[in-house]
Amino acid sequence: MKMWNRMLALCDAVEDASLRIEGFLFSCTGNRAVCLGGFGEYRVKPWLASVREMTTVFATPDELLVSVGTDLGSSEWVTIEQARIDGFADATGDHQWIHIDPAAAAAGPFGATIAHGYLTLALTNQFLPEIVRVDGVSMGINYGVNRVRFPQPVTVGSRVRGHATLTSAEEIGDGVQAVITITVEIEGGAKPACVVESVSRFLR
Repeated sequence: MKMWNRMLALCDAVEDASLRIEGFLFSCTGNRAVCLGGFGEYRVKPWLASVREMTTVFATPDELLVSVGTDLGSSEWVTIEQARIDGFADATGDHQWIHIDPAAAAAGPFGATIAHGYLTLALTNQFLPEIVRVDGVSMGINYGVNRVRFPQPVTVGSRVRGHATLTSAEEIGDGVQAVITITVEIEGGAKPACVVESVSRFLR
């Protein structure tokens, strides 16, 4: 998995080159890479070339077991607009003025409305698939969270993104249970908006 991610990133950075990665020599032309030695000629499947550079891909759940501690990368940035905050307020029934009343919030402690803490938590369901993908599974299950904290409020108009690390992975009989720590970063912020230990199960 790591070898292929490195190969794709390097081939994306150069138009034409020969690269030696972990003992294998690759010839890269555009988005096509051919292994010239080691285990014979190997052409990268076309869909691999379209994988976003920021996405970490595990070929099977078993690869998670030997990858604990891996920095999985970051998601795209998302702008927190008032319409998103209002929609979350309507969905949850939490219409506190600090979230939905711009005039009152302007005179409040943050100078503007802020996103609900649980809205920033919910965004991790958008961020995580952008950051990591596990192939070779029959099903992926959101199994919950171990711990969640909201160190910093997110004011309206801010941009946030998720950054993830594979914290643990263990066999569960019919698959692998992984704990991925996701940090929701605020662009330009000294503290994160949310830190959550997300638990997922990847069934074979």
